[in-house]
Amino acid sequence: MMNLHSETNIRLLAFMAILVIMLVFETLFPRKRRTQDRLKHILNNLGIVLSYTVLLQIVFRLVPIGAAMGMAAYAQAKGWGVLNLFDMPIWLSVTISVILLDMAVYWQHVASHKIPIIWDFHKMHHADRDLDATSGIRFHPVEILASMFYKMAVVVLLGPPVLGVFLFEVILNGAAMFNHANVKLPLWFDKILRLFIVTPDFHRVHHSIYRHETDSNYGFNLSIWDRVFGSYIAQPQDGHENMKLGLPQYQTDAPTNMLWCLKLPFMKQRKVTINPEKS
Repeated sequence: MMNLHSETNIRLLAFMAILVIMLVFETLFPRKRRTQDRLKHILNNLGIVLSYTVLLQIVFRLVPIGAAMGMAAYAQAKGWGVLNLFDMPIWLSVTISVILLDMAVYWQHVASHKIPIIWDFHKMHHADRDLDATSGIRFHPVEILASMFYKMAVVVLLGPPVLGVFLFEVILNGAAMFNHANVKLPLWFDKILRLFIVTPDFHRVHHSIYRHETDSNYGFNLSIWDRVFGSYIAQPQDGHENMKLGLPQYQTDAPTNMLWCLKLPFMKQRKVTINPEKS
């Protein structure tokens, strides 16, 4: 059994290290010119992270089982989940767990675009007009809470080992900051890397103002799911340097205001006409 205190410290250290590394690389090798003040943007997104971190701490102090890792330990003790039906080496069950949990997050992401009530909260993530590493952790607290309960349900059905869930959470968090980063990778390297994982250029397409591009490239870590399930678009129609990011109805400074972000799901939808198809 993993020590939950040690697990929390490792996750925090990994989070801080990856965030700092990506912010440094964005400074040295930026991919796109920014539209808004960088410091304000970063502080706003980190403020949102703080808000949902506090919410999760409050909620899961009230839930005896805990979050995803706690649920994995509980399911394992009860023998729940498909993987607990088989006797296999730990390395194999961990590998299978990480892959299947990643696919589950892919479908969760698809649902967040297709189901209106979920989109109401997910669109706060998409309202960000300048992508950087902090954009990968910018989610509405309600969406984060719902996402955690979704992962707990998947864990019960799958029955992954605690180590598998721990590694998945660390990888997912790090991958989100990496693929949202405003970093320019060598094109030849991006071409190879995206065969396996989601790169910044791969995921940036998903944050286009064009609806057909927003509804593509849902993967957070493994790139295979978009190819297998037909949601892959290789490049944005306007090119990475010229493409507009965010939502067409919110092309203002409002998305860098934390209170506005938290209220967005509850505000009346603004109607904006924009060509949603390829030009």
